[in-house]
Amino acid sequence: MSSNGGMNEEDARRFHGQFMLGTISWVAVAVVAHFLAWSWRPWF
Repeated sequence: MSSNGGMNEEDARRFHGQFMLGTISWVAVAVVAHFLAWSWRPWF
């Protein structure tokens, strides 16, 4: 069965997995960058 986006369920699951991996990676890099900036010059 195809959804409105033109992907079947397998494609949608693969896309979701890659999207989540990218999002988690981006958040991890942002957390590390904020930690490094805070340890260099604390803002609290």
